[in-house]
Amino acid sequence: MHHLAVHFVDINLATGLQVVLLGFIGGVLSGFIGSGGAFFMTPGMMNLGVEGVISVASNITHKFGKAMVGSRKHGEAGNVDKKLAVFVLGTAIIGIQLAVVIASKLFREGTGHGAAKGAGANLYISIVFATILLGVALSMLSDLIKTSREPEGGAGPSTRIADFLARFNLPPVIHFKVADTKVSLWVILAVGTATGYLAGTIGVGGFIGVPAMIYVFGVPTAVAAGTELYLAMFMGAYGALSYAYQGFVDIRLTLLLYLGSLVGIYLGVYGVKVVNEKVIRLVTSLIILLCVLSRIIAIPIYLRQLGYLNIDPGWDRYFNLVSKFFLFASGISGCLVILFYVVRAYRQRREMHRTLQFAGGSPVKRGEASPA
Repeated sequence: MHHLAVHFVDINLATGLQVVLLGFIGGVLSGFIGSGGAFFMTPGMMNLGVEGVISVASNITHKFGKAMVGSRKHGEAGNVDKKLAVFVLGTAIIGIQLAVVIASKLFREGTGHGAAKGAGANLYISIVFATILLGVALSMLSDLIKTSREPEGGAGPSTRIADFLARFNLPPVIHFKVADTKVSLWVILAVGTATGYLAGTIGVGGFIGVPAMIYVFGVPTAVAAGTELYLAMFMGAYGALSYAYQGFVDIRLTLLLYLGSLVGIYLGVYGVKVVNEKVIRLVTSLIILLCVLSRIIAIPIYLRQLGYLNIDPGWDRYFNLVSKFFLFASGISGCLVILFYVVRAYRQRREMHRTLQFAGGSPVKRGEASPA
């Protein structure tokens, strides 16, 4: 019954406060970007000494609760295609299970051969994290450069990939009413597996799921975001249960993340209402790039622990400090940018309100008779 042995993390007051801070920053970024914020919280916990598998497991459990709230709001707005979500979920579960098996095996094998605890899984998670999110960030920057050259309110998301795949017409082709699109079942299954695998490996599924629905399936942006959140609720639940069975969910970390994120998400949601969309995408891509750099800097630690790199163990501390610096620098600077726009919007609103009050002339002083 070794699968049921729970791996608890040693949490002192300083670590607990830092996890709450990670949750807060992740919540702000989540509300601002529309993603779960796992791209910040997962590597953040790893920088605090939490094994990668436990970081992903605790974060995917945290993601489940947030997705449940978010999908309900999108559902009320009519932005959830439940039929599409069910089809994607079918193979997403396979992807999640594959991710759990690989990560668990690497964690236990790395420990068994005399390497540092969880080093193999940490290296694997870091490489997948850096590779995928580097591609996402560069793609976002490229898209931003293209749209900045177009006139305001230009063409919208490209449908080239969706149109190209539609030409093949691989049966069975399924029609989705809410999303108002037709997609081959085989394309759906491939995207579902990839989304589930990434959600289970690095805790980040929406960064692949949402663009895939928009560019590959041809789904409207609002419906893609709502359907992905609805899907994330079930993927998060399944991932949480799978990792919990392996003993990798530390519920204390999940609750500490909630403590910070439930406050931060409101600030982020307000920020997205007052910040230009191009600024949002620019801030997002730069934050992701710094998070990727942070993970790359940490990779030599795991290579040394596995015996692939011959360097002084004393260097681990410095690699981790620099990695941690870039991660927190990205999150805190991102939050400050959001806060700047929120405060500026609040001041402009107050100034406008004051101007409207005086628009009709000077206000009547107390005790004076008002004109007839």
